[in-house]
Formats: sequence, C-alpha cells, structure tokens
Amino acid sequence: MKKLHLFCCVALLALCCLPAQAQKTLSLTSPDKNITVSVSVGEQLTYSVSIDDEIVMKDNAVALTIGSKTLGAKPKMSKKSIRSVNETLTPPFPLKEAKIANVYNLLHIDFSGNYSVEFRAYNDGIAYRFITKQKGSVDVMDELCSINLPETATLHMQEPRSFNCNNEERYTHHTVAEWAKEGNLAELPLLIDTPEGHRILFSESDLLDYPGLFVKPNGTQGVVATFPHAPIEFEPNSDRSVHITKEADYIARTSGTRSFPWRYFIITRDDKQLAASTMVTRLAPKCMLDDTSWIKPGQVSWEWWNDAAPYGPDVEFVSGYNLETYKYFIDFAQKYGIEYILMDEGWAKDTRDPFTPNPNVDLHELIRYGQERGVGIILWLTWLTVENHMDLFETFAKWGVKGVKIDFMDRSDQWMVNFYERVAKKAAENHLFVDFHGAYKPVGLESKYPNVLSFEGVLGMEQGGRYIPDNSLWLPFMRNLCGPMDYTPGAMLSYQPNNFSARRPNNGSTGTRAYQMALYVIFESTLQMLADNPTLYYRNDDCTRFITSVPVVWDETRIIEAQAGELIVEAKRKGDTWFIAGITNNSQDAREITLPLDFLGSGNYRLELFTDGINAWRQAMDYRRKESNVTSADKLPVKMVRNGGFAGIIKPI
Repeated sequence: MKKLHLFCCVALLALCCLPAQAQKTLSLTSPDKNITVSVSVGEQLTYSVSIDDEIVMKDNAVALTIGSKTLGAKPKMSKKSIRSVNETLTPPFPLKEAKIANVYNLLHIDFSGNYSVEFRAYNDGIAYRFITKQKGSVDVMDELCSINLPETATLHMQEPRSFNCNNEERYTHHTVAEWAKEGNLAELPLLIDTPEGHRILFSESDLLDYPGLFVKPNGTQGVVATFPHAPIEFEPNSDRSVHITKEADYIARTSGTRSFPWRYFIITRDDKQLAASTMVTRLAPKCMLDDTSWIKPGQVSWEWWNDAAPYGPDVEFVSGYNLETYKYFIDFAQKYGIEYILMDEGWAKDTRDPFTPNPNVDLHELIRYGQERGVGIILWLTWLTVENHMDLFETFAKWGVKGVKIDFMDRSDQWMVNFYERVAKKAAENHLFVDFHGAYKPVGLESKYPNVLSFEGVLGMEQGGRYIPDNSLWLPFMRNLCGPMDYTPGAMLSYQPNNFSARRPNNGSTGTRAYQMALYVIFESTLQMLADNPTLYYRNDDCTRFITSVPVVWDETRIIEAQAGELIVEAKRKGDTWFIAGITNNSQDAREITLPLDFLGSGNYRLELFTDGINAWRQAMDYRRKESNVTSADKLPVKMVRNGGFAGIIKPI
C-alpha cells in the first residue's frame, strides 16, 4: 500500500493562523533499510513512518510547550546530522539477552530557540525525544504527541478511570472509531493493529523528572498524549495515600537543559519479533552504580497471597503472621534454594512506623535465622511511610534486611516519578533492592538503578478471578516488553475460569497447572514470587523443584511461536541449560504444536517435561510429567488445552 486511506492530518489550533513557510523533509532509514522515518519541518514539526514502503503512521505532530513558547511550532532548523551506532549493551540482570545489539541510525536536528529533536531508526521500530538548552528552571505546560491512525485500526490497552491508577485494569480492545465515541483515557503501553496487519507498540523510556504519558482519543484521527499536572499541595487521607488538594498549571517544573523521555514505537508484522523486543533497554539511561555485585536477583516465598496459613502434620504451631510461621517459610525457602522470603503487611506493629516490628513476629530473630540458612528478608511498606521516613533504608541495612517492597503509589505525575528515583538512589546507597507495587510500568529506571528489581503495574495473580489467561496472554506482547513484571505466579490449585471460586487462604489460579508452571519461564522478573502455601509446594514436590530451578535472568531467548493474545512458545537459555514453555488462551480447540529443538547444541540432552493432562480442559489440576533423551534433530509434539500450557527443562547429559 503506497497511500494510507482515511487519514486526517492533526492541526494544532494554535498553528492554524500562522503564515506559511517552506517545508523541508528529512529522511532516516533503519540499518536494514526496511523502516523509514520522514520528518517534515514546516508550519509544525511532524513525522511519518513507513515499513516495507507501506505507510503505518502519517503526519504525527510533536511539540513541547515551555512557558509561553511552543517548541515545534513553526520550527526553524539550524543544523542536522545523521550518524550510525553499532554497540553492544550488557545489562547487569538481563531478562532476555545477556548481550543486546544496540544498532540504529540517528537523526539529530537543531532548531533556533535552543532545542533539538532526535530520532532513532531501528530494524524493529523508531523513537524520538526532545532535548532543550534553556536557562535555569522551566515550566513544561504541555507536550503534543499525536498518533494518526485510520478509524479501523484496533487499540489494545488498559483504561483507568483517572490519572490516579495502579495499572491493574484488564485489557480492552477497540477500533479507533469505537474509542472516539466511548473512550476517555488509556495508559501505556498501547498496542495498535493497523488494517494492513502491522503491530505497533507505543510506550516510553528514560522517564525522569517528568510525568508519565497517557493517551486519549483524538476524535476519529487516532490518539493524542495527555499528562497529569504536577501536584503542589497534599493532604494525607490514610496511612497509605494522600489527597492532592492543589495542582500546578504545568505538567513539569524541571531543568531547562535536559533530554526528555523517549517516545518509542516497536513496529512489525511478526508477533515473534514483537515479543522478543528489547527496545526499552536500548533507550534506557546508563547505570549510575559503579558496583552491582551486591544486588542478587532471585525467587521469593511470599506469605500474603496464601494468608500465611501452612497446615498439616509437620505444622505443630498456630499458623499466621507470627514467628513460627515465618521460620517455616524460611525453612521451606532453604530446602528449595529460594533466595528470599517476603514479609508483607503485618511485620510492623504499625504500618506508619517502620522502626517498631510486630512483637509477634520478632523480625530481628527472623533475620538472624534466615542468615544462618542463606535466606534473605524483604519487607513490605507503603510509599507514604517511606516518604515520611527516608532514613529507614539506613536502619534496614543495619538490621540485615535485603530489600523492600513499596506499595500503593498509584500515580505517575512528576512528583511521584521523582519519588521512584529518590527511593532507588537511597536504597542503592544502603545496598537494598526495591520492588515497586501499586506502580506504573517500567520506563528504564531499572537500568539506571539496577537495584530496582521489579515493578507490579500489571493485572496479576493478586486479583482473584480477574487474571484470566485471555487477559494474561497479552502480557508478553505488551506489559512485559516494558521491563520486569511482578505478576506473582506459582499457584498449586488450578481452575478453568468458568469454575473459579478460590480465595485466601486456599487461593488458586485460572489456567491449568502446566500453564501456571510455564509462567516462570515466560513472564520476566528479576524478583520472581512463589505465591502459594509451602504446604502445597511440599505436596507437589516435582512441580516445586521445576519452578525453583527456573532462573530469573537469562543468556538467550528464542520466540518459537507467537500470536498476541492467543499463544506464545519460548525457549530460554541459562548457561548450557534450556527451558521451554508455552501458554495459550481460552480457545476451545486444543492447540497442537511441534517444537523443533534445533536451538540445542550438539550432543545428547535430558528433557523433563510438564504438560496438560488428558482432562485438564475440564479439571485444570490434571498434568503429566515425563522424561526423555533428546537431541537438536528432534521435534517435540506438545498439546495445550484451553487456558493450558507446558514447561520443560533440557540439560546436557
């Protein structure tokens, strides 16, 4: 397709009456020549993107309003340059690849008025950002980021009620025309299906000292950015949140000399390429820590989801949030080589006081007990408690705590974005890691401060029956592409969605047992939870041994099959060991695949494989485990029932 029909150019009302000026067009191509960005410098600054000579985005307008000046309105170009970059990134804790090829072409355009715009063209997408050189502090009043789309394009997104949100909504799916009538607000990432069969994932990276970007309908023309204004007066309304009583008229007050967040678009026809993308890492800021050797990613045994309720003949104590129960969790973690236990709400005598442990828990004894057994302690806190006691990091480090889980931020305005970075920096100074819950999606902070190991920002397994596979099958193609995702998997009680009724203390999951095990391979987090009761893990020793053998960082990832929202099959390598896994949605037809093992090296391997049982379509607890010898020449047939999956480990013999 040479022309894209049904496009309407976005016009800023403020620019409508400006006198015409000559338009210049600058082109930037990806290293493989398949993607082209055409930047137009005329009455306003716009860009268009084509892939394989088909236009996928046309005349998207960009601008940044600082004070009374709009950068990008009637721009005057003073200089431009194009260069190529070919470098290798080595993230300290890789979620997909130990070495990431960062290969792109860059267009840098300087404009009069002391600002620039940079574009990058990758083989799998494009990105752009503003750079300013203004004096002193400036007020950013607004940022224009429009994405023009045909009415029939489909938007996959989460729709919160307001800017105050925890990013735990189910995905919704609307055409542009439908959303123009009914839509209000959506958070990133946004996945777009064009009528011609392209997938476009839109998100941001290097978000620092600036609010998170949301989108709203731009009529039937597509979507346009909108931002929360900066809060300037607060009023506490509970022990974990505040009421914003006054907002500024600007979205950010920030340094006049800085680079602004990257707006990036992964563009592909291939869902396998989409799921494999490392774009957010390629655009992330550089690491600020000279030494990351003290940071230890790992798995975590967590008591909240199962209500701290172990039971059975080996539990000769009253279980609950008390010393004996936590020691039981530590013993369980030691047996299976789990690095940490998480002590959620209840470890402190008062949620607002992080310095006085609950006497029923005896935190200091648990830290000592855990140290003897090689198991670290993570403590849960509300963000407001942290904000009111920023000295707690030094105290926790002295106590021997390894990390903190911070909850209920539920905002991404400039103040809260800065809170994340202040916490990351302060925690790093005291050799503590952080897991953010009630959080927005990752935007590169984990690259700048690798002690930030995970973020929630997902409709995960905490949310009862809402986390159905039909929703979760979008996560490898959307949320997890933004960075680590604390979904909290690990249920040993499995249900098909039509008969799910579980809740604490006997919580369960939708999806089959094999599906649940596969999540450990497919869902990426450098702090991965085992959410269920140690009692059930002991009773399902074969499954538990597999789960606790799965790494949280990887050397290599292969996407074998992928169809967003329906199916994903992956193979991941750590050292000389491979893990394979697949999950599928609520398709009533069983999915039968043949998995080639050509990613294996030479020689013989031993495969341990967990698959859906013959009755798993109805009784989701049903699974089969088998072992066999395999080589790289073999092809492995696997069947997945509705909401099912498979998981396996392949070791050289």
